[in-house]
Amino acid sequence: MKTDKHRLFLSLLFPVFFLFILYMIQFLEIGMDYDFTHFGIYPMETRGIFGIFAHPLIHTGMKHLYSNTLPLFFLMWALFYFYKDLGTIVFLFIWIAGGFLTFIIGKPGWHVGASGLIYSLVFFLFFSGLLRKHIPLIAISLLIIFIYGGLVWNMFPFFFVKVTTSWEGHLSGAIAGTIAALLFRKKGPQRPEPFKDEEDNEEDIIDDNTASVLTDIPEKQVADTDTKTSPSNGTSITEEKNDGKTKQTGSMI
Repeated sequence: MKTDKHRLFLSLLFPVFFLFILYMIQFLEIGMDYDFTHFGIYPMETRGIFGIFAHPLIHTGMKHLYSNTLPLFFLMWALFYFYKDLGTIVFLFIWIAGGFLTFIIGKPGWHVGASGLIYSLVFFLFFSGLLRKHIPLIAISLLIIFIYGGLVWNMFPFFFVKVTTSWEGHLSGAIAGTIAALLFRKKGPQRPEPFKDEEDNEEDIIDDNTASVLTDIPEKQVADTDTKTSPSNGTSITEEKNDGKTKQTGSMI
């Protein structure tokens, strides 16, 4: 029980801390009355390289940040709870990979926001659960696609996408998440081997039967002889009974 609570606490700590950083940066931007958009990605130009690392931290306003808050919290929690050993490396991979792809395929302009991370997390959690064929992870995959399946329409420019929306960032995030699911499919939680529990139970039964056989061996019958040892000189005296008569024989030890 304590282990589960500790795991739950850690999985909640990561998204809370990340969102705290995002809001602090946004408040700092408002307080300084300075536009942080120039710290984002500007595709195929040197001034936009830094944005590969900084773009998820910058938002165009509080409304933009609000729209990303709940999806980020839930998806990051799912990542760090169900993939606790992989959470950090997967998160860093999709962060950098999604930013790099946006830098390559993005249209001219500044690309900012954590929407790319959201798409990465959705696609990673969905495909990772299916590839691992582990029932709890498949359940998470189905839940993710049920809640966020509609995001796919914002990945392409011909599906009701606003001019100000970085569909390239969304598409790059989806690609990065899919690559991460394929790349890390052999690591982290895996489907239990079939019949493994049954084999372990059979081995336990065999061990129990062997132990019971050993304990059921009858004790050695005591011969109809009585051995007495003289405490004074260590002499062993054996009494043999024949037809009611007793004969004593001795041997020195």
